[in-house]
Amino acid sequence: MTQRTVKRFRDADAVATGVARSLVHTISELQRNGGTVTDDGMVRLVLTGGSVGIGTLRQLLMLDHAAKASAEDFPVAAIDWDRVIIFFGDERFVPADDAERNEVQVRNALLDHVDIPRSNIISYAAPAADEDYDGDALDRAAVSYAHMVEREAPDGFDIHLLGMGPEGHVNSLFPHTPELLDPQSAVAAVRECPKPPANRVTLALPAVNSSQRVWLVIAGAEKKEAAEHALAADSSGQWPAGMVSGTAETVLWVDAAADPES
Repeated sequence: MTQRTVKRFRDADAVATGVARSLVHTISELQRNGGTVTDDGMVRLVLTGGSVGIGTLRQLLMLDHAAKASAEDFPVAAIDWDRVIIFFGDERFVPADDAERNEVQVRNALLDHVDIPRSNIISYAAPAADEDYDGDALDRAAVSYAHMVEREAPDGFDIHLLGMGPEGHVNSLFPHTPELLDPQSAVAAVRECPKPPANRVTLALPAVNSSQRVWLVIAGAEKKEAAEHALAADSSGQWPAGMVSGTAETVLWVDAAADPES
């Protein structure tokens, strides 16, 4: 397990800005100099929802637009979106156009506004109109995404962004659940989720921990206790964030209210 580090910022907006700037630097550096987890020049990036996660993507879009605007007069680091493959840490198993879906929120914040090929976005299946949200379709969605992860990220991910709940949940992995403690695959179907909507699909710990860089984006005093357990690498099952670890680095990006060492 890699050593955990903390990067501190004033507030949630500053966390989002800091993470976005580091994403541009890290991704462009990997694309320029190599070192991607799979040696093909493609950066495999797992995105998260949540207020700070979406705020990060909005900041990333602003940086992308600024880089394009200044490209001729003052070149700056920029992401080559042709060489990024996007994955989602988890997804709410609701219709494809439902505003609850992480992909819809991520598209609105970033992906619909940058030059990324549609084929580079690896989406979870959504239920058809006549399918039960907690039925076989949910299991098929998990199996299908696991196959896509195996095909598109055979060696893991370069960067995995993670939000975190006050009880320490990451993706849709909640304390003391089978999906957290006894994963049967890289991707799990989740039923009776403690946080609505009840039915979800999520990357499980084997997939998360295949990432070179795991970055937890955390803001708010209500998350301070969970951040303390995340920093301590608590593997008890009570605090899922303590069980994630990047192969190269694990970083907690926190605001002052959530700082686990304050």
